[in-house]
Amino acid sequence: MAGDLIRVTRIAVFGRHGVLPEEAVLGQRFYISLEASLDLGAAGRSDDVAGTVNYADLTQVAVEIATERRFNLIEALAETIAATILERFTRVEAITVRIDKPSAPVPAILEGVSIEIVRRRGGRG
Repeated sequence: MAGDLIRVTRIAVFGRHGVLPEEAVLGQRFYISLEASLDLGAAGRSDDVAGTVNYADLTQVAVEIATERRFNLIEALAETIAATILERFTRVEAITVRIDKPSAPVPAILEGVSIEIVRRRGGRG
């Protein structure tokens, strides 16, 4: 696997994800970060976008899924984003998806909660 990475950090989206009924009604802000592992050598040598994955396209996948669908769990949101990226972008060997939920309804003073998953091509987690 290549040691090269494309990172897109803290994409802000408004979604209605969560287990509680009020989360579905009111919605809240989420931040999505992506880290795609792929070989960037060809793109670096050729200076041609055809040799890489456009970070705008990665961002679009995350935004569309997070804003057009609803999930009870941010784990499911992350899983769907990861699976879609691996399906659409064959150059991506592995994808890390982090979801930050800063306004999680937790009875404590905290900055937020987050989950992070790593998925590799071929189903190896």
